Amino acid sequence: MHKIAVMKVSVIGASGYAGSEILRLLAHHPEFELVVASGESAAGRKIADHVPSLAGAYAGSVYATTEEALAADADLVFLALPHGHSQSLVPQLLARGARVVDLGADFRLSSSADYAQWYGHEHAAPDLLGTAVYGLVERHREQLVGARLIAAPGCYPTATAMALGPFADAGLMARDGVIVNALSGVSGAGRGSSDRLHFPRLHGNAEAYGLLHHRHTIEMQQELGAEILFTPHLIPVSRGMLVTAYARTTEELSTAGAMEILHAAYDDEPFVVVTSEPPSLKDALGSNLCFVSAQVDPRTGWLVAMSSLDNLTKGAAGQAVQAANVACGLPETMGLPLVAVAP
Repeated sequence: MHKIAVMKVSVIGASGYAGSEILRLLAHHPEFELVVASGESAAGRKIADHVPSLAGAYAGSVYATTEEALAADADLVFLALPHGHSQSLVPQLLARGARVVDLGADFRLSSSADYAQWYGHEHAAPDLLGTAVYGLVERHREQLVGARLIAAPGCYPTATAMALGPFADAGLMARDGVIVNALSGVSGAGRGSSDRLHFPRLHGNAEAYGLLHHRHTIEMQQELGAEILFTPHLIPVSRGMLVTAYARTTEELSTAGAMEILHAAYDDEPFVVVTSEPPSLKDALGSNLCFVSAQVDPRTGWLVAMSSLDNLTKGAAGQAVQAANVACGLPETMGLPLVAVAP
């Protein structure tokens, strides 16, 4: 049994899609008490006016400034900021004794050289890269216990690692020539507007982007120890993610054997559903679930591994809360939805 001790929580960057999703989840968390939520562009505005869906839990709450959030007495801080913005904040939060969960990419990579190559600038706190724990609970649960700095994985790397991880760990897939194709809802791009997200262009359309150099590629390679060619696609849905990954097998493997590998890895995991049929993009919407499946093509010898998740929940905010639960010694399912929304 865990000890009942409500923790004071702040969310910095709470006005974006991932930050708003954290607020939604915190509203149902029995041991995380929100003390301040900041949104720099929305500071002073009511949360319920900015995100009406949160009105039931935050009717009278107002977004604070980043400075106000940094000064708050919080035991646990979620950073839901654009990439590059957490590096200057994390050192002072850790020095103050807070536990930090960063939803951005600032502390996901262990190498400062890799960070500079893929993100285009030097890391401002390279000494902390080796101290951050990668927050994919199903693969790093033991390291997360008691962690002070957690780097919540990206949505694409989460879906990819969940699909391919068991085969990489078992040495059943080649580490080179891995191909990952993914479909994502537009909320993964954040609240900011762009030509690509303009309704007339997006509606009824599908578009590949970030070819050959998407920043999540290095994160996938680091997690799986594999060479990956990654192609993400933007599709006209608000949320959801579907990954299809291809890898050569290193020994004889059947579809039945591949499914046995997935069941052995995930049957005891509360948020992973192994399905015999390929998962669909909508299966996990609104939940912290990840659906996985696999088939092996006897004609070509290729392993086809698939996964689906909600890019804002298991792919971002839900995963961050799950990792925080583990770090704080709480049941990892606490405050997280196990049931998706349908239709």
